[in-house]
Amino acid sequence: MITNSVNRYQDLRIVFMGTPDFAVAALDALVKAGCKIVGVITAPDKPAGRGLKLQQSAVKKYAVENCLHILQPDKLKNPEFITKLKLLKADLQVVVAFRMLPEVVWSMAPMGSVNLHGSLLPQYRGSAPINWAVINGEKETGVTTFKLTQEIDTGDILLQESFSILENDNAGDVHHKMKEIGSQLLTKTVKGLADGSIKETPQFSSLNFNPSTLKHAPKIFTETCKIDWNKSVDMVYDLIRGLAPYPAAYTLLNDKKLKIFVVKKITIAPTVQPGDFETDNKTFLQFACINGYIAILELQLEGKTKMNIQDFLRGWRF
Repeated sequence: MITNSVNRYQDLRIVFMGTPDFAVAALDALVKAGCKIVGVITAPDKPAGRGLKLQQSAVKKYAVENCLHILQPDKLKNPEFITKLKLLKADLQVVVAFRMLPEVVWSMAPMGSVNLHGSLLPQYRGSAPINWAVINGEKETGVTTFKLTQEIDTGDILLQESFSILENDNAGDVHHKMKEIGSQLLTKTVKGLADGSIKETPQFSSLNFNPSTLKHAPKIFTETCKIDWNKSVDMVYDLIRGLAPYPAAYTLLNDKKLKIFVVKKITIAPTVQPGDFETDNKTFLQFACINGYIAILELQLEGKTKMNIQDFLRGWRF
């Protein structure tokens, strides 16, 4: 019988599921902690770029470099994939930034499946928790590890860690912080599950919690990204931060889409109508909100490359 908790977690057979760069940090942390990764499940290679060459996911690239066993199923209910997954004999499955799993997959390992989510659950359940936390002007967010169940993002909480969202942070900045904090929290979770020191906590364990206060994090669509200049300067500023650097908030300029990445707030009463702009054609371009201006510092006009405002104004005539 193994009594040393360090040896115990290193003996766990772990299957890791993930696709983007965010998941790579988590996988790397587990590998460096000495965890036994017996399989990596990631998205199939997809054609991209002008030549439509097949591109590997960030997780696959890492797995190849580290000689990890890889599976890339098109469909997670495919009998052939299910058979291969069973043969890995995982004790625990770890899921980071992957697709929704069918029950036959998430319930397969004896210790279940653990997910790393980019919010302090139960707040911001959904596919875009980082974006929506910034869009809503939150001052704090965090990461949560929890046990997967049938309903998305509803399983019992294992561990959580919070951190601040600064005034000028955009979604990319929060993503970077979360990637590092989350990877360490995940490693701590695996160790805790191995030695039995973690107690699972239902998401609505507090009798004082009011479900009506829940904030959600649905998928970001094109209409989400269009700026409504009839809102306050703070709300527009937070929308732009929450969508930067991708997919980016936008407005229209001469019927062309103008993506906006970096801005500053000017809290003085506007002299033009919301949505109208002012410029000196050299150094500044600012759009009016209901109670101030948003001055654009970095942007990208449809069909052009991303540039700072001075370079843009040198080549643009209103």
